[in-house]
Amino acid sequence: MSKARLVITAVVFEKRPVREVCADYSVSRSWAYELVARYRTEGDAAFEPRSRRPKTSPTKTSDEVVALIVATRRRLVDEGLDAGMGTIRWHLEHHHQVSVSESTIHRTLVTAGLVVPAPRKRPKNSYVRFQAEQPNECWQADMTHVRLADGTDVEVLTWLDDHSRSALSVTAHVRVTTPVVVDTFTHTIAEQGIPASTLTDNGLYFTTRFAGGGTGGRNAFETLLVRLGVTQKNSRPNHPTTCGKVERFQQTMKNWLRAQPAPTDIDELQQLLDRFVDHYNHRRPHRSLPHRSPPAVAYTARPKATPTGRNDVHHRVRRDVVDPAGKVTLRHHGHLYKIGIGRPWARTPIIMLIADLNIRVLDAATGEIIRTLTLDTARTYQPTGRPVGAPRKRPHPNP
Repeated sequence: MSKARLVITAVVFEKRPVREVCADYSVSRSWAYELVARYRTEGDAAFEPRSRRPKTSPTKTSDEVVALIVATRRRLVDEGLDAGMGTIRWHLEHHHQVSVSESTIHRTLVTAGLVVPAPRKRPKNSYVRFQAEQPNECWQADMTHVRLADGTDVEVLTWLDDHSRSALSVTAHVRVTTPVVVDTFTHTIAEQGIPASTLTDNGLYFTTRFAGGGTGGRNAFETLLVRLGVTQKNSRPNHPTTCGKVERFQQTMKNWLRAQPAPTDIDELQQLLDRFVDHYNHRRPHRSLPHRSPPAVAYTARPKATPTGRNDVHHRVRRDVVDPAGKVTLRHHGHLYKIGIGRPWARTPIIMLIADLNIRVLDAATGEIIRTLTLDTARTYQPTGRPVGAPRKRPHPNP
């Protein structure tokens, strides 16, 4: 039983003095008199609790602002763009000069049925975040798949600045290969300067460090980075969050593409990608950047980093068998070279000790050095250097 019902019953029906009732139930006399007057006016309705909501709310969001929030949310969703609370707030401030908190925007969208409250997510402070301090300090790169209108699969290669999230190069290709990576990287550094480092996954078009059990040579992209003095960083296998910035960019890009008419060919897809990159870099606020500025603003706000140089020799050990013609093959910087050993060593198991261009070939059974050479990258075949017609008899290991 409510306290209002007890007070009214004691005063009206039991005829007890108001002061005594107020003392027994620890209520003020003004409230007791108000309850009695309400009962005599409204009857039994006086027993029910009343809302404490104020009759007026001066700070309530106006209907015009509510309509603007809803319209902005729907427009961004229809265009396939980010429609989060921070983005909506940025658009309201920059395009409509309306300042509203993100919590107000969220409540408005929940009331309108445009947002379903999600369960509590993992705390943000549980994530280990990193960000380059300067533009060109680190470029992230990745490849993703996009389908044309006829179902044809096309691959899109992205180069993204880690500091500013600026999309430096987004290009569509029938297939992404190492030459494509080298070509897009070369064009991008011609426009934006050489980065201090790159961060990619372990795709063979980026690195061959896992090829052949880790004994493979550098590919053309790795060779280019060494020549330019650019530090190459690769994510651990099965850890895509290491390249999370470019992964998130690709998700945003695909959301936008799904809201557009499906491209019929690769050229039309490239036109759509160019439109998206222009919007993403210059018109779209990024929630991870200071003041939610567009990436192009952050990319030009600080001096660009430059390579610090590298002096790393690529050492590797390779086991092979000399073929019947007395040759072995070696892949270096994406090219296959044939090294002459000599017919006397045909079918001999060997060990190759390789330090960039310097190569030593050893007999795997005895450890004898069969040949030492510096690889001549200008020619595919590396001759033995012995005079034509030299004895073919294999030298005895203990003359």
